[in-house]
Parts: sequence; structure tokens; C-alpha cells
Amino acid sequence: MQCYTQLAPPTAVTHAISLPFLSASANNLVVAKSSLLQIYSFKTVISNAVEKVASIPNGHERRTSGAKGSARDRVQTTKLVLIAQYDLAGTIIGLGRVKTLRSASGGEAVLVASKDAKLSLIEWDPEQYSISTISVHFYERDDIQVAPWTQDNAQCHNQLTTDPSSRCAALKFGARHVAILPFHQAGDELVMDDFDSGDSDDQSGLTKSSQKQPNGDNHHLTPYRGSFVLSLLALDPGLMHVVHLSFLHEYREPTFGVLSSRLAASSALHERRNILSYAVYTLDLEQRASTTLLSVTGLPYDIYTILPLSTPIGGALLIGCNELIHVDQAGKANGIAVNDFARRNVSFPLPSQPDLALRLEGCAIEHLGNPNGDMLIILRSGELAILRFTVDGRSVSGLSIRLVQEQNGGHMLSSAASCTTGIGRGRIFIGSEENDSAVIGWTSRSMKLKRQRSVTEANGHADAMLLDAENDEDEEEAEDEDDLYFNEKPDGHLSAQPTSSPTDTEIDEYVFRIHDSLINLAPLGNLRVLDGQSSIFTERSSQEHVPNKLELVAAMGHGKSGKLTKLRMGVSPQVKHRFDLGNVQATWSVAVKNPAAESSQPTDDYDNVIITSVVTDAGEEQSHAHTLRTDPPTELLDSDFDSSAGATVALGTLNGGTRIVQVLKTEIRAYDDDLSLAQIFPISEDPTPEDPRIVAASFAEPYVLLLRDDSKTMLLKADDSGELEEVEQGDVLSSTAWLSISIFDDSNDVFRLAGEEEEADDEASSVLVFLLNANGGLQIYKASDLSRPVYSANGLSFLPPFLSEDFMIRRSSAREPLVEILVAELGDNVTKTPYMILRSANDDVTIYYPYQSAIDGVSASSLRFAKVPALGLSNTITSNVLDGQNYPVQKLRAIQDVGGYSTVFRAGVSPCLVIKIASAAMQIIPLGSKSTKSFASFHTIDCRRGYLSADDMGAISAAQLPPYADFSTGWVAETLFGGKNIVAFDYHATTDRYVLGVGEIANFKLPDDELHPEWSHEDIHFLPQIEQGSIEILTPSSGTITDTYPLDTGEIVMCIKTMSLEVSEISHVRRSLIVVGTSVLLGEDIGAKGRIYVFDIIEVVPDPELLGTGRKLKLIAREEVKGAVTSISEVGTEGFLLVAQGQKCMVRGLKEDGTLLPVAFIDVQCYVTVAKELAGSGLCIMADALKGVWLTGYLEDPYQLRLFGKSAQHLEVVAAEFLPHGKDLYIVVGDAEGELHVFQFDPHNPKSLMGQRLLHLSNINTGGYPTTMTLLGGRTVSDPLADGRARSVSPNDTPASLHQILLTSQNGAISLLSSLTPSAYRTLAAMQAFLTNTLPHPLGLNPRAYRSAEADNTVGGRVMLDGDVLKRWKELGSWKRAEGMARAGLEAEWEFEGLLEGVWL
Repeated sequence: MQCYTQLAPPTAVTHAISLPFLSASANNLVVAKSSLLQIYSFKTVISNAVEKVASIPNGHERRTSGAKGSARDRVQTTKLVLIAQYDLAGTIIGLGRVKTLRSASGGEAVLVASKDAKLSLIEWDPEQYSISTISVHFYERDDIQVAPWTQDNAQCHNQLTTDPSSRCAALKFGARHVAILPFHQAGDELVMDDFDSGDSDDQSGLTKSSQKQPNGDNHHLTPYRGSFVLSLLALDPGLMHVVHLSFLHEYREPTFGVLSSRLAASSALHERRNILSYAVYTLDLEQRASTTLLSVTGLPYDIYTILPLSTPIGGALLIGCNELIHVDQAGKANGIAVNDFARRNVSFPLPSQPDLALRLEGCAIEHLGNPNGDMLIILRSGELAILRFTVDGRSVSGLSIRLVQEQNGGHMLSSAASCTTGIGRGRIFIGSEENDSAVIGWTSRSMKLKRQRSVTEANGHADAMLLDAENDEDEEEAEDEDDLYFNEKPDGHLSAQPTSSPTDTEIDEYVFRIHDSLINLAPLGNLRVLDGQSSIFTERSSQEHVPNKLELVAAMGHGKSGKLTKLRMGVSPQVKHRFDLGNVQATWSVAVKNPAAESSQPTDDYDNVIITSVVTDAGEEQSHAHTLRTDPPTELLDSDFDSSAGATVALGTLNGGTRIVQVLKTEIRAYDDDLSLAQIFPISEDPTPEDPRIVAASFAEPYVLLLRDDSKTMLLKADDSGELEEVEQGDVLSSTAWLSISIFDDSNDVFRLAGEEEEADDEASSVLVFLLNANGGLQIYKASDLSRPVYSANGLSFLPPFLSEDFMIRRSSAREPLVEILVAELGDNVTKTPYMILRSANDDVTIYYPYQSAIDGVSASSLRFAKVPALGLSNTITSNVLDGQNYPVQKLRAIQDVGGYSTVFRAGVSPCLVIKIASAAMQIIPLGSKSTKSFASFHTIDCRRGYLSADDMGAISAAQLPPYADFSTGWVAETLFGGKNIVAFDYHATTDRYVLGVGEIANFKLPDDELHPEWSHEDIHFLPQIEQGSIEILTPSSGTITDTYPLDTGEIVMCIKTMSLEVSEISHVRRSLIVVGTSVLLGEDIGAKGRIYVFDIIEVVPDPELLGTGRKLKLIAREEVKGAVTSISEVGTEGFLLVAQGQKCMVRGLKEDGTLLPVAFIDVQCYVTVAKELAGSGLCIMADALKGVWLTGYLEDPYQLRLFGKSAQHLEVVAAEFLPHGKDLYIVVGDAEGELHVFQFDPHNPKSLMGQRLLHLSNINTGGYPTTMTLLGGRTVSDPLADGRARSVSPNDTPASLHQILLTSQNGAISLLSSLTPSAYRTLAAMQAFLTNTLPHPLGLNPRAYRSAEADNTVGGRVMLDGDVLKRWKELGSWKRAEGMARAGLEAEWEFEGLLEGVWL
């Protein structure tokens, strides 16, 4: 009984399109990351051109401002802003842009194709501020698959393409089928509806219909017509093997081109060089027929993609591995060969540029958007090139390619592009599956020179700077942002009529730079779970370790984008200072300004005073003020600050930071910049011990909002002189009992709440007061008018997914016990947005974001709130944990700038950080402290943009967030080393070093061989490439490579493992050594061989000028074997190693003479992908790429490997791991289809044939290619159902410990497979069924069908649970959660949340 949960979403971008999605005038980017759909908008950030940009390891930029530049020095950078994201129950295989006749937002729709021939048409719904699924179409009927031997959809390459005019879309699925989905167009005849009312070949479900318009412009119920399926052989009998198809531009009817072949691909190039043909077909949607317009035959065999071209070029560009061929609308073909290989192996006549030596495999080509039709080529290596067409009249007469120079940004990318899309104004989004995706911009050098001359003439400066065409203010005002250069005179290479022979200067006119990037953890390779002993923790002595949180180091990326990255599930802050200021209960740090210095030279805004609220040993509450001008801080005894006045409830500044306001329990005190007392404002005229006390306060210039313990509020306002005066309240406000308060300055008018007319010059009119009443309702007041609320939502305590004034309160008592509300801005330097953050009695955090959606006749206000979905487990704390702890009423603390982020901290037993990055979803990340009572901002010269924290022992720490960390995925990612393709690695704890197996691409030339004398006469300049391996030592403290061991030509690293091996047969001494397995691959006609290396890291005399050079690799043993060494593992108790070499698995021991003596072996007859031992047990699993998985046992007396059992079905195993559960032994296997299979070794089960057959219990589809599996140490998980509170449980339900498996995928996802007790499994299964039927599922996809996988020979094991559905529990309102608990037999939410701890980390 297991549960599969995704800890981090996929990060590899597979598809992307740009379109106006949110509205007709919007410019949005829709990105697909396997099973994740994201919607972005763009924001332009203006900075000075003189700013310096410093590259940091994780790929982000840190800018340091220089002098203020002039208007022409400004640089505009396009940034991505995430609008929404959706976890899908399916894998996206294509995106299409469709312009429908009518949409809810006025924008266009998106057609999403998912695996197994499904289409979903979605649009943006402004009422729900989310996507809305219009229809779902799926083509999985058995009668579509013509022959029983035809491959199913999952085994075929399915492809989606849409007509540029949005007349129809085509989904190529199966072997030779295409589904056509027509869309209604303006001017469709009424008879079309009668024609489409007949039977169609798709099974579609309508989820939303359009309204009929009275003017008759849109009389259709749906934006689409009935779809139909065509056989490609019916279009043309020659379409036997379809390579690619795509709709073309500039045709009156839907027209698409098909690249196909009558013959299958073959290695016999001398016979099948020119086997492809390109044909263009036009569709008749009424008759469901097609007509062939043209056909070009004899095309090179290596063409794999059709790229349709719009004006001014037109036609289609055929992309091959060695050539590019353009075919116009008349069938005329022009091309270019880009290397010497094309001339030798292609018979198609092509002009050649062999000096380019390009490899076009996996390249991407995108329009640059200029009038001459130039295109950008992104090569597999990440290099950039420009493709230019030579046009004679209206026809293309030639093609030319030039590489972009490095100084012009030609090498700024380091990996291949998985997708590209133009986003306007000289910007292109480049998605990648191997590196961070990027938004790049290009400029024209000729435009710069032309405008430089004009500026020089106007200003008289001979050395005027080149102006960036993409940043010029005139371009911002252009109506058509994509046609920036049509106004240029036709006197150069920017003319609308391209020149017939472009020169080198014209080709090199483009300069590229990166504007923004999306972090990518893919592809995740080898990983190492950290045990806390690595120097990753000790290299910075002030770094605070995150307790009980998983931390690991993983190799990710490919080629030059490869890197070694540290991943944490919590923030380990860098502690800069620790202050001993007594038993501190709360702390504040402020920067007090001198009013007299405002008109003089501006000074820094460093904090200069710390205010603490402490409890003395005698139990007396006091407040102290300390100056930060001394080290350590000293108390200010010569000021008017009275420490005996009592505990400070809150503290803030008003009047532009010149007045400190201290909120005590019975009064408010105001101080000047020198802490001289300026005002005392008591909350009652005649203070008595029975008077109410202040328990909370909130600040927003010029107001102070107070909450008393009698549930009443007070609002104070500071005048121009800083004097506080009470603001008169209305009857509703003064007569209502309030639980929590928050005040917010809505200077950007995000909430758009109507109130009484204010004076135009009153800056305080934008201040809003948010109040949470005793019934859990929300009321919002204008601070300038407290007579009546401007917004009321009485159903807030039900935590609905969407909150509005007209939300109907259900007849239910299942209210969330809310205790605190905070409205604050969250974001970074790109964008900041206000959010409403709620905290319940058990410290659960719920977050809402405001949006505007006017509904006629329904609500007086257009303001609505939407709940932020899927924030994960927010460190739920039961109320009994807080008993006896003196925590403040206000645990949520908003800090405007912490490391560049506007964040919210939550104090408590498990403190956490709420953070929002512009290009990523909101995250709640645990902090390093075990328990924290208070947070505050802290900004000094040696702790810039940090924060203060007071722990449960009363100690104060000043810390910073890790400067180079990325928080986009919910994991804290820090790059340790990058720039190389890391195939494998491991950590050597004895010497505190990482050993890396690195692979680099090198040219291969035939060696001198006596048996092949003809090899010496090889005459080729375009050499083939092979991977060349090496072994390197990385010093983590400096991040540098200190030693390298080169391998032979063609030898690559397959695996690296640090093992405790026996180095002496006499003394049986064991030492921690590094074992490396390699493979020598010199071609398919030469048998592979492998080598086993054993290294030690020894101490040598270091180089005084280089840090960390005191260690080098020492070769202990080197053994050459037949076959590649694909996997190694430590085995047994005597210090031996298990080696998978070729078709055998051997146990070897290290001898004193440096040889590896084999002591036991077993024939596996296949290429072994996994060989590992369950530590200390002698049980080993061996998995191969064909037959499946084997369970073997290693015996030491006598030495032998014995087969215990194996899987009955054939599986292409790529990863496997043990999963012990009590006395049961399970084996989890990941195959190449992305499915996880659970096997059990149970010799007592009759179906296992005495244990010879592993029982196949269950499987689940993960949606990603698994790369690694790592068994995590067993941990005891409390079962809330077994606490004796309400039920009796079998003793078998409470094992001592439960194990988990950490999984990584090629798409960047990190997942967890957890064992469950029977009682927990039954409860979670019931809850999963309820959530599946209750929650809305984007795109109309079924999570149950997505996770289920077809499997043979299963023995009826229980279905694996889907943790991704379970963790969406908080998306429901409180009344729905109560219904779900009743269905699952639970009495309280903490019982279910306790069960969720078992499927999380």
C-alpha cells in the first residue's frame, strides 16, 4: 500500500505559444511543462544602461546601479509575470492558438493536446479569473484502430497543428490517422449546422456554451463544429510513413503540408537517400475531402520538420539534419547544405556552405519579425545563427546562413531549444528541456548607428552611445509593435525588399541578450542525499541548518548547461549576528530619519535602533531601546525611552520615518529621531486596571490601527506635525466585535473600492482597513470614512474557492476558526501584488488574491477574491502544542524587502516564509529556526535587507536569505558548480570532496591501425563527434576543480560510487574509496568494453595561490573487463563490490596488489541498468532494459550469487529500488514509459511459485521518464487513527517505521513514494475518491484515468494512491472538507492532516 506524491512540479518546458489570452489587447505566453500548464504576461522593467550585470551560479542576475543615466541610456527589459498555473491529469503534447467568434474574455482560445489523442479547448474566464474548459474531444474508440496489429496511440508520435486563420485544427494520432476539428467562422451558412449535426468521430463533452447574439453575428452554441477522422492513406496512398505535417499560411482554404515517405527509414543510404516527399493538401471541410495542390519528391532522408512561413517569404521551410530547403507555393525548391556530410550523402541538388559545419539535429528556427523575413536558428549546442532569404521579385532564389558572433550574444545559450515563439517587439521566448528557458531580445546594429548619428548631430557629441532599438520610446508608441522597421528607408539591409546578396556586415547586424529566464532542474540525473556532514553546511559557519528537512545534491542539465545543484526543502538562512539582549519576546528594527536633513543630501536608510520587548527573571515585562551604531548594540539610557513602561505590542514609524510610534498595552508613545518623547496617547482618559488592553496594531502612513482585548478597535491618525489623533468611528464599526485587524495602503488602487469623495490631494484616501469579525466575516473600510463599510463578505470563514459579497452562507457549522488577517504586498523587484493572508487557530495559512470581475445585477462591487491553490502542507500545528508558549497574537509579519522580496513571515513552533516570485507560483517555505516568537526587518551595512528573529529561548539573530538561492519550485536551489556535463558524481566524506564524472564532446578521427591501413587515408573535414570522459575533484568550499584524471579516447563514465572497501586481505582494514565504472565505445562495429577504477583521494602539497588544491586522485586499481560497466554497488559485510559488467554481474574484492578478484557471479544475459543491494542484507536487485527485474541474494560462505525471483513480464527498466515495509519486501521499478510498478517477494504466496516469480501488485503512471530512485531512511510516522481516541486498530497497522523512495524524472519533477499502514490507506483512499469527484479538474482530464496504467499479470494488489489529489485538500471550502471527513470516517481535520504527513517530507 503506497502513495505517490509530487514534491516539485516539472520544470522542463516542452511547448509554448503566445497569444492575446486574458483579453483582446493582452499579450500572453502559455507554457506547457509536461503536466503543468502556465499562463504568463509580460512586464517591462526600466533600468539604466550603465548598470552592471553580475552573473550568479543559478542563472539569475544581480544588478548594481551606477550613476543615473539620461533618457537615451535607459534599458528596457521584458520580464515574465505568472498569472496562473494548473497541474493537469495528463501529459501535454501540443498547444494550438484558436481565434473563436466569441469568448468570455474577448481574447483567443487555446487548444491543448494531451497524450492518448485528447483535445481540450480552453479560454480565459474573467469572472472566475481562471481558465474555462469549453470542450473535450478524445479519439480512443476501438473502431478507429483499423487493424489489430496497429500500434496504439501511446506508442505513436501524436502531433497537433492549427490553421493560422483558425478555421480548423488537425491532430495526427496513431499510425496513419488525423482528426480534423473545424471552428465556426464569421459568415458560416445556417445549413452548416444541419450538416454538422450528423454523426462525428469524436467523443466530446460540452462544458460551456456561447450565448446567442440578437444581431445574428454568433448563432452557434459552440465555437467548433463536429470533428471527423480521416485516414492519411485516404488522402494519398503514398502517405505510408508520415514524418511531419503542418498547416500553411496564405491559402483561402485550410491547407497543410505533409512530409512523408513510402519506404521506412533505413541505414542503406546508398539506396534510400532521397526517399521523402513533400505534398500540400487543401481541405474541404464541408465535404470532408482533400485535394492535392503540389508535390515535391526526392527530398533528403534526414528532413524531419516542416516550418510554415508567413509573409513576406511564404511557403514552407523543410528542416533536415544537414540542410534547409524552402518550398514556395508553386512547388519551387531552394535550399542550402550546411556541412560537408550533406554533399556526400544527399543526392538532392543543393548549394553548399561546408565551412559552416553545422549540425541541425534538434535545432529550432523562429521568425525575427522583421520585414525581410530573417530567421533565428538555435542549434543543438545553443549557438545562434541567422537565416536569410534572397528574394528576386516575389520568389525566393536562395538561402544563406551566418553564425552570430560571441560578442553579439551568439553563445549566450548553452543548450537546445525545445520550443520557440515570438512575443512581439523583438522578443522571443525559447523553451528548453536541458537548461533554463529564456526570453531573449534582439537589436539591429544598423538602427543603432542611424540613431546614433541623429543624436550626435543633435547634441554635438562625437562619442554618442549606440541606442537600443528595442528600448526607444518611439517604439513603445507604435501601434504595430511587431513591425518596428517598416519606417526605415530602403537604403540598407533593413529594407522591406531583401538584397540579393547580403554582405557579412548585413548578416552580423543582430545583437542578442537575455531578458528573463525560467529555472529548470531538468534533466535530473544522479543525486546524493545529504546527511549533514558535507561542507555544504560547514563552509559558512553562520549558516543555520534546517532540521528534519530533506537536503540533497543533484546533477542536472546536459552539455555545457550541466551543473551540480544543492536542493533543500527549507531555507537555511545565513546568520550574520547573534544578540544577547535578555529574554526577548518580540523585536523591531527601525531607521529613524532626521526631519531637518530631508532637504539636504539624502542619506542611507540603514536601521539604527532596535526595540525589544523582554521578560525579566522576575516575570516583569519591559521594553528596551538599543543603538546599532555600536557593536554589539548598547542600550540607550540617556533617552526618554522608558523601559519600565511595559511590554511593546507593536512598533512602527510615521511621517516619512521621522516619528517612532510605540504601541504599549495601555498607551501609545511617539518619539522623535533622537528618541525624545513627543507624545503620550492613552487609550482611556482615566486609566484603571480594568481598562481594556491593546493586543494588536497595524501601521499604514499616516494611520495606526489598534485592536483591544475587548474586541474593539481604535484608529489614530498623525497630522503634519506627527501628533496622533483618534479618528471617529461609525456605529457599525464601534458596535461589532473584532478578532483581527489589518491596514493597507492601496496606492495602486488594486481593490478599486468606492467610497465617499475625497480631496484630490489627500494621500491617505487610499488606505483601507480590513477587519475580521467574531463570526469570521470580512469587512473593509476606507480609513478616511469609518461610517460604513465599503465591502462586506460574511462567508470568509467558510474559505470558499472564490469569495464575493454575494457569497451565500451554507447551512453548515463547519467554519474555519480564523484568528488573524493580514493584507500585504508579496512579490519581488519585478512586480508586487497585495494578498489577503489568513491564519487559523491551528496555524494553517490560507491566501487570497483580489481581482475585479463585474457581474451585472449580482454584486454591488466588482471586487472578488480567489484562493491561492495547492500551497502544500503549511506546517500544521495542533493547538495543544502551543499550550504554555507565550506567542504573540499577531504571528504574521509582513516585511517589505528581504533579499529583494516582499515577504510575510509566520512565527510559531514551525516558522515559515511566504514568498512570491514574478515568474513562479507562490510558495510557503519552512525557515531554519526550530521555533520563533517574532520577526522583524533588519537592514544594516553588514546585513543588507535581512531580518531579525527572536527564538523561543529569547535570543535574537540577524540573518539573510541565501543570496544566490532560487525559490521558484518550492525547493531552495543553489548551484554549486556548472558549465560541464556531469554524468555521475558522489561525495567523499573523509576528504570533503565531490568526485565528478564529466563527459565532453570531442571530434573523433580514425586511429592508426595495422589491420586497417585505409584508415590513415581518411579525408574528411566534418568529423563525427563522440563523448570523451574524465574524472574530476570538486572542492565545495571554493567551487573549483582541483584535479582531473583523463580517460582514454571514447571512454565515458557510467557510474561513480564511494564505498568502504577492504584494502588488505591480511589485516582486513577498510577504507573509503571511490569506484568508477566506465565504457569504451568506438563504434557500432567494435565490441564495447569497460573498465573498473578504484581511486583514493590523498593529501598533497597545496598550491598557495589556489584554494583547495591539497587533494589529488590516486589510482589504486584498474581492471579491464568485457562489456560496459553500467552499475556498481557495495555488497555484503566484508567490503566487496557488486559490478554489472556486460551480461554478467560479479562480486569483486580489492587485493593488495591492486587487482579486483572476482568471488561470485551470475549471468543476466542482458544490459543491466540497475544493480544495488539493500544495505546490510545481502539482497540485491538487478534490472535490465529488456527482461525486467531480478531479485538475487549474495552469500559469503561460500561466496555465491543466487537467483531468488524475477518479474514475469518484460519491462524496460530504467530505475529500481527496494521498499521494505515491516516484514514485507517490495521492489519498485520505473520503466521507460514513465510507469512505476510495485513487486513483492512473497515465497509463501502460491502465485509466486515458491518465490520464483515476483508478484506484480500495482502500478501508476507518473507522466515522466524516471531517472533515479533513492531509498530514504525509515522514520516513525504517528497514526492519528491509532491513538486510542475513538477506534481500535490491529497491531499490524502500526509498524515501527515506514520507508519512502525519492524519485527524480527527466522533466525535472521530484516525487515521493511512501508506504502506508492499512488504516491510513483506507482513510486516504476514501478521501481521494471524494476529492476526485468534488474538485474541478482543468482541461476536463480525469486524474483516475491518468494515473491508471495497463499492466499484465497483476495479482490484485491495492491501487497506488495519488498524493497530488490528496494535497489539494485545502482548495475546498470548510463545508466541503467537513463533508469529505464524514465520508472518510474522520472527526477532526487534524486527523487527516496527520495522515498526510506520511506522504510528505
